[in-house]
Amino acid sequence: MSRKTILSGIQPSGKLHIGNYFGAMRQHIQMQEEDADSYYFIANYHSLTSLNDGKQLYQNTIDVTLDYLALGLDPDKAVFFAQSDVPQVTELAWMLGTLCPVSLMEKGVSYKDKIAAGLSPNVGLFTYPILQAADILIYHSDIVPVGEDQKQNIEIARDLAGKFNRAYNGEYLRIPEDHILKSVAVVPGTDGRKMSKSYGNIIPLFEEGKALKKIIMSVQTDSKGLEEPKDPDSDNVFALIKLFASDEKQKEIADQYRAGGFGYGHAKLELLSLVESYFEEAREKRRNLEKDINYVKDVLREGGGKARECAESVMEPIREVTGIIRSF
Repeated sequence: MSRKTILSGIQPSGKLHIGNYFGAMRQHIQMQEEDADSYYFIANYHSLTSLNDGKQLYQNTIDVTLDYLALGLDPDKAVFFAQSDVPQVTELAWMLGTLCPVSLMEKGVSYKDKIAAGLSPNVGLFTYPILQAADILIYHSDIVPVGEDQKQNIEIARDLAGKFNRAYNGEYLRIPEDHILKSVAVVPGTDGRKMSKSYGNIIPLFEEGKALKKIIMSVQTDSKGLEEPKDPDSDNVFALIKLFASDEKQKEIADQYRAGGFGYGHAKLELLSLVESYFEEAREKRRNLEKDINYVKDVLREGGGKARECAESVMEPIREVTGIIRSF
């Protein structure tokens, strides 16, 4: 039985934050230990739907690479690369787009959410699920670990793979499985909404010192006074504390909430201490990696080469069956 392939990606559209870590990155790093071929990519083409600053996108891509390596991603265990280093992915996306009904894209939740929010979405955002499908299918991915909010896009990838296989009467694209990360907590941002770069409510992964303290002290709470008992289960600060604290520490802090005489300022300082301690080792590793950017670029270069090799093996029979001629 052949080894399965795991694939997932992350956008370099801004600083990565603790929501990214607990929502995806931690699981990616854990899954590299499985008996499977792991492909993790930086989705820089996808970021162009919202980021039109070339220097910033380049730096974000380097920063995401630094973050993953600092947190424990091992390029000897997983293929780690930039989406743009695999031109076959956009080639396949065009082919899938020629078989995709417009009505399927109009059902896209993310697209509809942007319209409902009053934004003017571009064509890239409209066809985003097609490019995402190509990302998945170009490596014959078996398992795609995603949050519940991405389940529809996996279904679209499965649908498009089936359409292609039926159109050309063969098994050219593998139908992927979704792997919904059900244990992932929704990480609240500083304003209580889901932590998101688009909301500007993030706690960056590797922020530190006074800047980190300022962000954490800005987390919104209710107006209960110092001496009043408080409900930890309805508080944004405690929801963040639970991500980092042991069960014993959680209980200790929750008891202090309920007893009174424990203010939100105290809780925020506890959170600050936990965040600093949790990422201390990774922060030091990241500082050392920043001194050797050539190594960081080499990781992407080597990962891109491995990813292209896999993608090309998938595209060769697809070009043949679709009649696409390449003279080089």
